[in-house]
Amino acid sequence: MEKKSKILIVDDAMDTVELLKKRFRSEGYDTAEAYNGEEALNKVPEYDPDLIVLDVMMPKIDGYQVCQRLKADEKTKYIPILMLTAKGEVEHKVKGLDIGADDYMSKPFDYKELSARVRSLLSIKATHKKKVEEEKTGALEQMMDQVAHEIRNPLTSIGGFARKVFTRLPEGDPNKKYMQMIIEDVAVLESMIKQLIELKSLSISMKEPSNINDVIKDSLKVFEQDVIQKAVNVETDLKDNLPLITVDKKLLKRAFCNLIKNSIEAMETGTKVLKIISRLSGDNLELQFSDTGKGISKDKIKNIFDPLVTSKVYGPGLGLTFALKIIQDHKGTISVESESGKGTTFTIRLPVKKP
Repeated sequence: MEKKSKILIVDDAMDTVELLKKRFRSEGYDTAEAYNGEEALNKVPEYDPDLIVLDVMMPKIDGYQVCQRLKADEKTKYIPILMLTAKGEVEHKVKGLDIGADDYMSKPFDYKELSARVRSLLSIKATHKKKVEEEKTGALEQMMDQVAHEIRNPLTSIGGFARKVFTRLPEGDPNKKYMQMIIEDVAVLESMIKQLIELKSLSISMKEPSNINDVIKDSLKVFEQDVIQKAVNVETDLKDNLPLITVDKKLLKRAFCNLIKNSIEAMETGTKVLKIISRLSGDNLELQFSDTGKGISKDKIKNIFDPLVTSKVYGPGLGLTFALKIIQDHKGTISVESESGKGTTFTIRLPVKKP
């Protein structure tokens, strides 16, 4: 199922809010409502809308002030704002655009025109978001390449010298346990450097027409023992007769394994259910990996795919970064929804070439 775009409707006229809510929902959008400026400012961080339809004339805080505050905040400045007002004069339109509104319509408005403008603003936002993600990925790759290059040689020296000192220390020497800790920590860092180098080479792939369900089943086989030991109930809903897609099965299996591993590790107590779904959704194959684990907090979920960032208390990793890069290499997308204490769902969409 395609993720719905979220629209926050802000207007003190209840009939306008109800009209827009019904129209937007009939077009497949998710909506939330606020009836004054103060309520809108409180709702934006909680709802995290993709677009705001904002009335100008409201009690307490008017639309101009709401727009100005949102555009001044780094966390909300890129949310498109379409302003509505009964005032049709040019100076009011200019004022709205001057303080950062992305579009402006006068009441009464034609809904078809409003709908077209909403689609346009959402499309611009999606394009901007994709560009930002691509630039971020490029910068991260460059950073990782530099880190791996700068750290690899001195790390090898530290590990080598630590092992030599360790072997020369007599049994019972209190320093021996400290050298052992250094050796173990160096091994962890060496493994991470190796992963960074592997991440750099992921773009080299061998793609062939494949059945996505077979890749999922092969991935699950890797964790047969873990599933038994941790008493995890695995549920699959894999649709038959899905079209073949051109993928690197080895790389895609690695991405799926990272998601499955994450899910199993996240389920420490209570009911442990790992559910995997595959289906056709429009021009995409949609895959979902859901668990009933501890979930990811809101403050961490935005950076969950960044290298060395994790929701786990026991340390950083690169598994989700690998998964993201592999899915992107297949021209797909991966998104995550999570709630602390209830679980996490990763959704992957891979494009299907039309015959």
